[in-house]
Amino acid sequence: MTTHKHTNRLIQSSSPYLLQHAHNPVDWYEWGAEAFEKAKREDKLVIVSIGYSACHWCHVMEHESFENEETAKLMNELFVCVKVDREERPDIDQIYMDAVQLLSGRGGWPLNCFVLPDGRPLHGGTYFPKQDWERTLKSLSDFYIHKREEALEFATDLTNGIKKLDVIPASNEERVDIEKIIGQWKANFDMKFGGFGWAPKFPMPNNWQFFLQYHQHTKDADCYDAVMKTLVSMAEGGIYDQVGGGFARYSTDVFWKAPHFEKMLYDNGQLMQLYAEAYQQSKNPLFKKVVYHTHEWIKRELTSSEGMFYSALDADSEGVEGKFYIWTKSELQEVLGKDEPLFSLYYSVDAYGNWEHSSNILYRTRSNEELEKLTSTPIAEIEKIIEKCNAVLLAERGKRIKPGLDDKAITSWNALMISGYAKAYQVFDEPEFLKMAKCSADFILEKLLVDKRLYRIYKNGKVSIPAFAEDYACLTEALIHLYQVTFEEKYLLKANALMDLSIQYFYDAERKLFYFTSIHDEALIARRIDFNDDVIPSANSVFAKCLQMLMYYFSNSDYETILDGMLHNIKPKIDKYPTGYSNWLQVMLNKEKGLYQIVLSGNDYKIAQSELNQMYLPNAVYALVQKETQIPLLKDKTVSEVLSIYVCFDKTCSLPQNNVQSVLAMLKT
Repeated sequence: MTTHKHTNRLIQSSSPYLLQHAHNPVDWYEWGAEAFEKAKREDKLVIVSIGYSACHWCHVMEHESFENEETAKLMNELFVCVKVDREERPDIDQIYMDAVQLLSGRGGWPLNCFVLPDGRPLHGGTYFPKQDWERTLKSLSDFYIHKREEALEFATDLTNGIKKLDVIPASNEERVDIEKIIGQWKANFDMKFGGFGWAPKFPMPNNWQFFLQYHQHTKDADCYDAVMKTLVSMAEGGIYDQVGGGFARYSTDVFWKAPHFEKMLYDNGQLMQLYAEAYQQSKNPLFKKVVYHTHEWIKRELTSSEGMFYSALDADSEGVEGKFYIWTKSELQEVLGKDEPLFSLYYSVDAYGNWEHSSNILYRTRSNEELEKLTSTPIAEIEKIIEKCNAVLLAERGKRIKPGLDDKAITSWNALMISGYAKAYQVFDEPEFLKMAKCSADFILEKLLVDKRLYRIYKNGKVSIPAFAEDYACLTEALIHLYQVTFEEKYLLKANALMDLSIQYFYDAERKLFYFTSIHDEALIARRIDFNDDVIPSANSVFAKCLQMLMYYFSNSDYETILDGMLHNIKPKIDKYPTGYSNWLQVMLNKEKGLYQIVLSGNDYKIAQSELNQMYLPNAVYALVQKETQIPLLKDKTVSEVLSIYVCFDKTCSLPQNNVQSVLAMLKT
């Protein structure tokens, strides 16, 4: 049994991130009234230190400062110290990230914010080296004690600045000029390595999903080429775990070579959906391989016995970033034997190492044609050898000390994974994909939706933290996706019920957008509205997508009114910063080009459904006529024995067609 010199309040937490700090000499509190009451009582500033369990630089700062007894003593004497898991409390993280970005123009994690006893921010930053941290502690404490009025005035101004970030200027524009926005974007495409022309490079699946949709409508070759180049480069790069499957959070360089090794559920759920859609459009077998390989990793390492998906794997193992994933050439020679030269050629391995400390990240730099020429071996045979080698390395890697697992399940992240699996099932008709999606969705609906309140976190048999708008929005969308591949009406009906609850809890009729926190949540210094699409799309843009689909399924004019108000309000923001609104642009593209409802009926509907699923139709949603239905779109449709396919558009449905080719012809015209 391990003994620890120090144990603080965080030992009572369920958060893996907070538990990592439970044996710091820092007198940490969880976020709550106790800490702030102490700060008021002792007239001290509060350190709000925010991070997450898989964060490499969070670990570095912990080791340098929070585990140091002298530094901890300084923190305990001068401040009240609060630790926050940003994945559990994105509402808190959002506010203090805004503060730090207003102060410094940049953000990230660890996020360390110094706040007044009433929660208003005074100063903050991200990672502080130990010497800088100690100097900041002393100077800020001194500033608060001796220049109180100046400190209060500055905190007031900064808080007002945070509140103004949600102010959206009025717009008289009828529509967003999508063609103009695409033209601006094209200048930043990196057609050599994929992505955009700067580092670090984040996958940003929503951007590429939008470009796929835009190409489908316009046949814009530049957009198509940019998507295909990016997806191939990521799949062949070091950001993708070539041995075990799954993507890391981002690449530190322009080549997609050197990842920040943490692997997050939310990235992989969205990327599974993107690669499945890209396969629908391109039929590139590499994209299918990525989907199946990512699934194997998710099933093996991020799926609980109850069917929920865990949150993340750490970047570090044994205190070293990426150690679990990298190889020296001598290690490969020992494990792979005669196959090592080909493997090393395939994955750009050399004796000196292509990364730190003579180690190698596995990534591809040579084309199939180059490999065939260099080895005089057909690429199909090369691929078989590489697949065999990767299986050997996966088994060998399993003997290593694994990166830390963040074993909490987050509703919104699970929902993104459900959507990924639903799309993958639609495209590849793989029963296990549907099983994974339904298992998580059913578990959430049974365990995390309690008395018309959704919860965000599930861990060790317990739910905690009331859900935020992001959770309601992503789950609503996932249930719609699940309905479209199963035609089980319970999922669509539950999605509609969640949408109604979301309007009740989060929607602001005056601002015509949804707040991030509900009417039931604790009041923070600002009630933020989440509308900017980032690595996870904003709650508001996901709600907009859901409203756009549900208003047709349920003939709900109120949904349409809310959606129109949202789109009108967000237009000025899109014009100024389009790269942060790609999910919104998908909604606007559907509105401009039309969103079709394809309604199936007949004993042989599955044959037609299978044919349709092979095609990339991003502006189509699906439904099935059933004898007993509670969905208004279906109530006037006849249940027939022979195949009947209705195409509905702009609240009008066509006469039933009896084959898919007729439907496709209608969609083209």
